Amino acid sequence: MSASGLLAQLLNGLASASSLFLVSVGLSLIFGVTRTINFAHGSFYMLGAFMAYSSVEVLSPYIGFWPALLLAPLACAVLGAITEILLLRRIYKAPELFQLLATFALVLVIKDAVLWLWGPEELFGPRAAGFEGSVAILGREFPTYDLLLIAAGPMVLLGLTLLLTKTRFGTLVRAATQDREMVGALGVNQAWLFTAVFALGTLLAGLGGALQLPREPASLEMDMLTIGAAFVVVVVGGMGSIPGAFVAALLVAELKAVCIWLGVQQIAGVEISFSKLTLVVEFLVMAVVLVWRPWGLLGKPQALARSGGEPELPLRSAGRGARAAWLGLLLALVLLPLVAGEAGGYSTVLLTDIFIAALLAASLHFILGPGGMHSFGHAAYFGLGAYGAALLVRTLDLPLPAVLLLGPLVAAAGGLLYGWFCVRLSGVYLTMLTLAFAQISWAIVFQWDALTGGSNGLTGVWPPEWASHGAVFYWLALAVCALGIYLLRRLLFSPLGYALRASRDSALRADAIGIAVRRVQWTAFVIAAWFAGLAGALFAFSKGGVAPDAMSVTKSVDALVMVLLGGVQTLAGPVVGAAAFTWLHDTVARNTEYWRALMGAIMLALVLLFPQGISGFAQMLWARVAMKKAQGAQP
Repeated sequence: MSASGLLAQLLNGLASASSLFLVSVGLSLIFGVTRTINFAHGSFYMLGAFMAYSSVEVLSPYIGFWPALLLAPLACAVLGAITEILLLRRIYKAPELFQLLATFALVLVIKDAVLWLWGPEELFGPRAAGFEGSVAILGREFPTYDLLLIAAGPMVLLGLTLLLTKTRFGTLVRAATQDREMVGALGVNQAWLFTAVFALGTLLAGLGGALQLPREPASLEMDMLTIGAAFVVVVVGGMGSIPGAFVAALLVAELKAVCIWLGVQQIAGVEISFSKLTLVVEFLVMAVVLVWRPWGLLGKPQALARSGGEPELPLRSAGRGARAAWLGLLLALVLLPLVAGEAGGYSTVLLTDIFIAALLAASLHFILGPGGMHSFGHAAYFGLGAYGAALLVRTLDLPLPAVLLLGPLVAAAGGLLYGWFCVRLSGVYLTMLTLAFAQISWAIVFQWDALTGGSNGLTGVWPPEWASHGAVFYWLALAVCALGIYLLRRLLFSPLGYALRASRDSALRADAIGIAVRRVQWTAFVIAAWFAGLAGALFAFSKGGVAPDAMSVTKSVDALVMVLLGGVQTLAGPVVGAAAFTWLHDTVARNTEYWRALMGAIMLALVLLFPQGISGFAQMLWARVAMKKAQGAQP
């Protein structure tokens, strides 16, 4: 360690902070005005890099490097405006989670569009014209282009500040951030204001991607790698606060730079690798800030409802016909291996995956729909259960039944710890805190090589001999998942379930009648974590092991998509959504290279046409048919 090395890392941190600020401030603007959690914002960042590569390659000989580079963010702004008009404008009144589902579907479509247009390889852009060299700082060479990036962040901050304080457009944006309903009541055309803000936000994201091209290659992983850090910056700085986004970007980037500079250190005889903390430092910062100051460093407290959009409908237990249908389906699933024989081998494997996915989705639905606690990190408990089961098998060689009982306790312990903090927040702050805890858990299992196997995970976790013959494990998974889903349903109609829904609908009224709101929600959080861990334990046996991907953000989003596809406000929703999502993923992925785009298109169609989910739409149709029959039977 040296002073010159620290200075070099701090300067690198400033350059990274500028890039992070450019993409985060656009996300902050969009959320501040439209209240949309735009998961596709990282995709526009990626598009900015790829478009800049093509525009520089084709047009720079004619118009110069910089004009060609800056065409990319303008193209992103146009695409952003089109996206807002054709898609987001139709779902502004939908609950937050459906907006998230739509923008996540857009991520899949854009990723495959980029794959089709530019291919899977990383694309290296040319050096920036006029900034190819380096300068000596304390005996170390520092790239001149990074000095330009360091200046870009404050320049954009100054420009946005002038735009928002000195123009009529800026006044409207600031007013909409505070009270968009009042802006509409004053006669302002909200539709075009939202379009303009979304275009500005995507322009800034595209600018961030384009400016990164001379520094790093354009790749298909830029979207997901960027969006997590951007969410952190927006939440830490304060939702809708531009200065807050700048301060948070500086804080996160410089902390990473210091961790890299520290490297591996001996503290009290213990070797600590600070460089490994770069994988999770931003989420540690977000977790601390959300617990200490939920509205962010420079944000303002907001009274956010737990269930955005339309009020939740009451849950109804299944009637006799529905119970008979479920029992018939269960019997058919039991008999399937006997009827299909060896020809049904692949079907039983796919159905086993569906059973596990259904239990995971049902556990998330337990806190999401009736509980109103939106989670971005439910896969953490799925992964903890899987790792708990794998470690019990590898270290203690416990029998399968004991592992299925004890393995999920690891997930329940995680829910007990994380839930204590999470139930103190609501709305988007709760969502982001669950994401932070999930990423912290992922980083621990990814780096703890001695216990978890690190990036390789744990292997050799297969069912015992008695459960490996024929369809025995299939029947076991069916029995465990069916029992788990049944117990979750019974809990929803127990005193705990009624108290949970009362706490969701009105925490103040629930508290006034003697319900311990936080205790009820915390209990529900732990129960959901245990059942998610049970699904994870089954997953470990079905795949022969577990890797860190089992608790990644993508896995959490998959579980969320399952619940939303099936229908949040129906008990059958998570089961139907898990079956539809798993089957679609398997079928589409096997039949086309661009399966993400097709999956995204299907999800967009479902969001636009069936916002109540597949199960909710079916129930609505059934209710209409029953009503018509009743009307026709009247004299």
